[in-house]
Amino acid sequence: MLPSPQNSNFAVKKINSRSFRSFGWVIDYPQRKDRGSRNLFCVVLRERQRTGWRIAYLVVKDKAVNRLEQHPDSFESFEPVKGRCLIYLTAKNDPRSIKCFLLDKPVILRKGIWHAVVTRGPYAEVKITENASVKCKYWKI
Repeated sequence: MLPSPQNSNFAVKKINSRSFRSFGWVIDYPQRKDRGSRNLFCVVLRERQRTGWRIAYLVVKDKAVNRLEQHPDSFESFEPVKGRCLIYLTAKNDPRSIKCFLLDKPVILRKGIWHAVVTRGPYAEVKITENASVKCKYWKI
């Protein structure tokens, strides 16, 4: 089981485009300039496959991580809605490579990134978008 950042020296990182690059993308408008009165629109990620997708809503009650999961064939967004939560991530099957981020911005994970989400309070709520059919792999920590 991974230690809780509140009870250890496990560093919680802030999400920004640079710190999150090896895991995926921050959902944001790049190089936004707030001039003018027109709406701004940009596509953050385009999936070329025609597999369809789904939107899910996760109420996070876990306070510790005992396993990570991976979706080798699907990008996955995590969009915080309510509460405060942490997301643990790694591209490798190596516990020493796991990073922890405060999930305070919407992000997209690359395919095959190991991940887990825990709450920092009684619960947190997260919107998730992923392929309509998702293959899951689990790694017990």
